[in-house]
Amino acid sequence: MDQPPPLPTPSTSSDTRTWCVLCHASALLGLFLHFLGHLLGPLIVWLMKRGDSPEIDAYGKESLNFQLSMLIYDAIAGVLCIVLIGIPILIALWVLNTVLVIIASVKASEGKFYRYPFTIRLIN
Repeated sequence: MDQPPPLPTPSTSSDTRTWCVLCHASALLGLFLHFLGHLLGPLIVWLMKRGDSPEIDAYGKESLNFQLSMLIYDAIAGVLCIVLIGIPILIALWVLNTVLVIIASVKASEGKFYRYPFTIRLIN
């Protein structure tokens, strides 16, 4: 099994910490832009700021990996809607995504790195 990458050290720069929070919190855009909003926010923040700090790069990758995983889970649940079990799964995934993004954003605001559960690590 792959070893997880080392956790970034806490930042002292409030600007860096703000961008780390935005890496996670921007996924809440998915509440307003339903199709890919949850993925576009973190992707834009990460692409714009990943070169500024290794910390922002790590937080952005973590957020993107989680949102890509959620997209995969949503697609599977969408297929399962044919047999009606997908509807409650989609609702549960939406709630889980929202709650975990809020937790990750709060942890980032405290300068702590948060590893999302249920995440497929596609971006290293």
